[in-house]
Amino acid sequence: MQLPNGPPDSIEELLLRAEQLAGLTLGDLASLANIVIPQNFKREKGWSGQLIEMWLGATAGSKPQQDFPELGVELKTLPINHFGAPSETTYVCYAPLMGQEQTRWLNSNVYNKLQQVLWIPVIGDRAVPPADRSIGMPILWRPTETENNQLRTDWEELMERISLGEIESITARHGEVLQLRPKAADGSVLTDAIGQNGSIVKTRPRGFYLRKSFTQQILNNAFA
Repeated sequence: MQLPNGPPDSIEELLLRAEQLAGLTLGDLASLANIVIPQNFKREKGWSGQLIEMWLGATAGSKPQQDFPELGVELKTLPINHFGAPSETTYVCYAPLMGQEQTRWLNSNVYNKLQQVLWIPVIGDRAVPPADRSIGMPILWRPTETENNQLRTDWEELMERISLGEIESITARHGEVLQLRPKAADGSVLTDAIGQNGSIVKTRPRGFYLRKSFTQQILNNAFA
C-alpha cells in the first residue's frame, strides 16, 4: 500500500481510497508513510486528520475551502469510543467576527463545508494510545432538509448575536446542533470583534463546532 500520487479524480475513487484504510490503525498508516506517531494528542490534536488527509490525497490543507474542492467534498475524522459514540465535538471552521454583514447562510463557510462530508471514524477511547486507534468504514454524508434547517437556524442566530456585539455572552450552550467556542492555541491569541455599542474589542478567535448529538445521529443513520 502506497501513498497516492495526487488527489482522487472522482468521489468513487475517494471512497475506494477511504475504504482501503478501514481496519488499519493510525500506527499502520504512520509506519507505511515513515512518519513518527505522537504518544498523545494533547499538543498535536489535528495529527490524525492530517495523516488521513495525506493518505486520501486532500489538497486544501488549512485553506478556508473544502478538502477536496474539485469534488465538493469536505473530510472530517470522527473519534468514537468503544460504544460507537462520538468522543468529542467536531470543528467546522472559524467564525467571522468582523465584516460579516454581507455573509448569508448560502455563501457562508459553514454551509460550504457541510454540504458534502466524508466522515472517517477513528475508533478508540482516549485511554487507547494513538498508534492503536483503528479506522472505521467511511460515511459519505449530505445533510437532509431537516439537518440543513437545523444548521441554518443555529448559524443565523449565532451570527446575529455576533453582529449585535454579544460575542462575549455566547457560550457553548447556545445552538441546538451548532455551537460557537474559542478556537486558539491559548488565551494570548486575540482578534478584533464587534463589542457593545458597535465598538471594536479584542477577543479570542471563535470556531463553529458540531455537537456530539448531531454526529451521533449521522452515525446512527449510516450504520442502522
